Amino acid sequence: MRNAFIDELMELAESNPQVALVVGDLGFSVVEPFAERFPDRFINAGVAEQNMMGVAAGMASEGYHVFAYSIANFPTFRCAEQIRNDVAYHQLPVTVVSVGGGLAYGAMGYSHHAVQDYGLIRLFPNMLIGAPGDPMEVRACLRYLVANPQPSYLRLGKNGEPTFHGAPPELRPGVWLTLRPGLVGAPVLLSTGGTLAQAMAWAQAIPGPALRVCSLPLWGMAWKQDQHLQLCGAERLITLEDHLLDGGFGSWMGEALMEHPILRTRHRVMALHPDICGMVGSQGMLNQLGRLTLNELLQCISGQKDS
Repeated sequence: MRNAFIDELMELAESNPQVALVVGDLGFSVVEPFAERFPDRFINAGVAEQNMMGVAAGMASEGYHVFAYSIANFPTFRCAEQIRNDVAYHQLPVTVVSVGGGLAYGAMGYSHHAVQDYGLIRLFPNMLIGAPGDPMEVRACLRYLVANPQPSYLRLGKNGEPTFHGAPPELRPGVWLTLRPGLVGAPVLLSTGGTLAQAMAWAQAIPGPALRVCSLPLWGMAWKQDQHLQLCGAERLITLEDHLLDGGFGSWMGEALMEHPILRTRHRVMALHPDICGMVGSQGMLNQLGRLTLNELLQCISGQKDS
């Protein structure tokens, strides 16, 4: 996803002279092509993420669309006040880019886990969350964000993610993308972010068109309406995320369905168990220990797991 991000950002910067990139002294081996091609629109703010976000907001106030790029939770929790006061409150076109969403940097321990970031960003009015599931969705998110500049959060994986779309899909906030159609009324597995690969793998393990797999790359506080219309009579909706349950994507969907009590009872959430917060290990191992498993999915589909 990192390579797709920088490649697409450079293409967009060619035609849009307001696109700029600010980094916190990292991303090297990835960001150099942008820095070399657009030196006047690239700033290394050093290991000073809060200052980086203030610089991004200042540039945005002068007409730039700034992408502020750092690892995991450093551009979010460390910069929470700057995002709240400088970016979201003033509705400035700053995209906070977090690399290594979920447990992609799990081997580096809890300081690098990004498993509470949705909850934080959801608290800020005016913020649009971009959580692409594959490299093509990364490109599509960037195209939407540059065409619709606003305060936003782009949550990327690390590297090596499989591609499921043949081309960047057309995106609109709150609108699901179907990657694997199912029978009419079949359960829907709705993923956001890096869990899409897991969702597709699980779908292959369930015989026939018994499960519809969808992705929701763009969502946020202002885009909860009409979620119920996309269920299409499905007997079950299972939301999937590599984030803790509290404040996450499943919580957002539960809020969106609150006024539709019958549909609300069909919703189940697959999210990380908080036990993983004190663990160190590979992304795959920690996701497994965090209960993102096929067995957990089957319990959700059958209704054995409570909503």
